[in-house]
Amino acid sequence: MTEQAAHLPATALRVSEAVATALAEGRPIVAMESTIFSSLGLPSPANLEALRRCEAAVTAAGALPAVTAILDGQARIGLEPGEELRVLAGTRKVAERDIAVALAERIEVGVTTVSASVALAHAVGIEVFATGGIGGVHRQAEITGDISADLDALANHPVVTVCAGAKAFLDLPRTLEYLEAAGVPVLGWQHDWFPAFYTRSSGLPVPHRVESAAVVARVLRNRIRARSGVLLTVPVPEADELDAEHLAGALEAALADSAAQGITGAAVTPFILGRIGEATAGASVPANLALAENNARVAALVAIELAG
Repeated sequence: MTEQAAHLPATALRVSEAVATALAEGRPIVAMESTIFSSLGLPSPANLEALRRCEAAVTAAGALPAVTAILDGQARIGLEPGEELRVLAGTRKVAERDIAVALAERIEVGVTTVSASVALAHAVGIEVFATGGIGGVHRQAEITGDISADLDALANHPVVTVCAGAKAFLDLPRTLEYLEAAGVPVLGWQHDWFPAFYTRSSGLPVPHRVESAAVVARVLRNRIRARSGVLLTVPVPEADELDAEHLAGALEAALADSAAQGITGAAVTPFILGRIGEATAGASVPANLALAENNARVAALVAIELAG
């Protein structure tokens, strides 16, 4: 357990038996958020399929998957058998800022976002985290101030976050500028372009291309800022990429609808993703599953290098 978690009461943080053993033995572990596996992330039964596929990808590569969540008033890193179904049905989203409140209120089920999962991973010494896509700077943030807490978490926890870039409806140029200002290295996994979740390229060049997990591990080890993490972007597999032109039209329509309905903050993402699902006749769900599974596989390779 790291210094960050030392101030937490012993009853507030619980590590599963499997994760505790792996940490003690120095074996590779990949943390995973629970929001993507809940009804807030993917519709049933796709959320269960996503969980199974991501866990299988990590395990097949030789690492241990560790889902983060809040259960019965405890921050959890790794779930015990039988607890996954509770997470799948979770409807309360918990970001890093919400962890203390969730623990204080002893909520029954809270599904963790990117920021919460990165913070919890760091708290127990897990160095790699896999997700679908990160949050970022929202469009018109200069007016609304809407910037995802994910970016602050990446800048303040020494964890490699593996993702398929940021959600396509965000202001991606400003998201990259924010990460640069925060000192977070942004890497492209065997790819020259910053991915936009469902599509392999946003049209923005990635600052640094890397070809292997060994290089990613060295980037984390050689960071100048002790507290900052690394963002590794992995493009969605080519066979599962959505049509960029069709997607752009669906995004603009969804953004206009969300603005007209006054939807802001954390409610924007599920609204937009739901509209994209409708506009693509469900094709966005298989793409989401494929990119999450691929990210989990790459994250396991990085975790193995870091544990070596």
